[in-house]
Amino acid sequence: MLRSAAAAAMFGPLFKATEGPVSAQQTVNRNSAPSTLKITDMRACRVAANYDYPLIKIYTNQGVYGLGEVRDAGVEGIALILKAHLVGKNPLNIEQNLRMIRQFSNHGRMGGGFSAVDMALHDIAGKVYNVPAWRLIGNKNHDRIRIYADTTSHWDPKMYAERMRKRKEMGLTFFKMDLQSSILSERKELTGVLNERGVCTEKGLGYLCEYIAAIRDVIGPGTPLAADHFGPLNVNDSIRYAKAFEPYQLSWAEDLLQIGERNQYPYLNWQAYKTISDATTTPVNTGEDIFGLEGGFKELLDHRAVDVIHPDIETSGGLLETKRIADHAELCGVRVAMHHAGSPIGGFAGYHTVATMGNQFLAMENHALDMPWWQDLVTGLPKPIIEKGYVKVPDDRPGLGLELNDAVIKEHLRRPGYFEPTPHFDDVLVSGFRTGGPWPHYDENGKWCNCVSYE
Repeated sequence: MLRSAAAAAMFGPLFKATEGPVSAQQTVNRNSAPSTLKITDMRACRVAANYDYPLIKIYTNQGVYGLGEVRDAGVEGIALILKAHLVGKNPLNIEQNLRMIRQFSNHGRMGGGFSAVDMALHDIAGKVYNVPAWRLIGNKNHDRIRIYADTTSHWDPKMYAERMRKRKEMGLTFFKMDLQSSILSERKELTGVLNERGVCTEKGLGYLCEYIAAIRDVIGPGTPLAADHFGPLNVNDSIRYAKAFEPYQLSWAEDLLQIGERNQYPYLNWQAYKTISDATTTPVNTGEDIFGLEGGFKELLDHRAVDVIHPDIETSGGLLETKRIADHAELCGVRVAMHHAGSPIGGFAGYHTVATMGNQFLAMENHALDMPWWQDLVTGLPKPIIEKGYVKVPDDRPGLGLELNDAVIKEHLRRPGYFEPTPHFDDVLVSGFRTGGPWPHYDENGKWCNCVSYE
């Protein structure tokens, strides 16, 4: 009886109940025949937005397709070069397919192709098995995802505070501000505020903190507020800035370190970040340009070098890899926020992933709050997508739970062509072991052959 109950629980989401006796009327609700499902094509387009949104579609032989998104301000080619490695494969073998293409990924925008493919594969699998994408990677722990509002800077503290007031009027409850040292150079009445490297002097730091104070007056002392974009800081600069921010109780100071050392990307330099974190009570955050757990976030987490990590689903590796990263962060006692400056495609890939995270999750970014047509890029979801600072996680729609609004996307294309065929990506364009023939070789008798192919 226990085995029967366990089996029913395991396969419950795949069944659709109808009226009548349960034993006779339940049928598997699938949109395809999974065992014979094959990838047949990958196509793309790019939406011209605040940051361009490169979108992909992965097609199958049974009419089921999946949507994915390359990292904002990237290019769709980083995904399309993976097409030849995926055509003919079963998209439901998600981990196997991702393992095969992982060698072609890296940090920054170079993680965008792998991440987009992961999203599209989970979208396909969710549609085939009639479950939301979050169900494929874990249990749902969050019904709503808290959004934080990125807000661009202004040299006048009063004007900057007014911008943040508008964010608050939108219903947002978590805020982030750009706090470039360079905005002080726009105030001609100030002197001696920046050194020759464009970094704040002690005098300049005092003025920079005026912007935080002005925004605190608007949103309140206990409201979550983070800050980003400080300038070309090294380790010592980062410590000075972080200590100056301590009275304002920021939720985090993001990507403080911008100067590379030891031939490392700044965001991978866990030793430097640990030095910064240990010197201040201001929470330190990095990670939007990091791909993967191994070779990426793991050392930052294992050494507790930062207080918050900040993966971007469009660089970090998509749903499956970002879930692995977040699970490891929870084991290490590090909080998780999510960076996102893309379209609703990548957005909902992130929301599905965050839904499975534990209580270490803080908030996920939206960088298109001033773009009136952002949510119109997709259909099939309740609107507004962001309501009172939260996004509802789809619970009754398969895959990512949305479809493209073709008319709106076509209106905002970066260049002509809407998911046009991509025959120039049919051949392998990036390295990888390939079998084939004919090729020159010695036969079994030691005779040199120029045109005989091995079977």
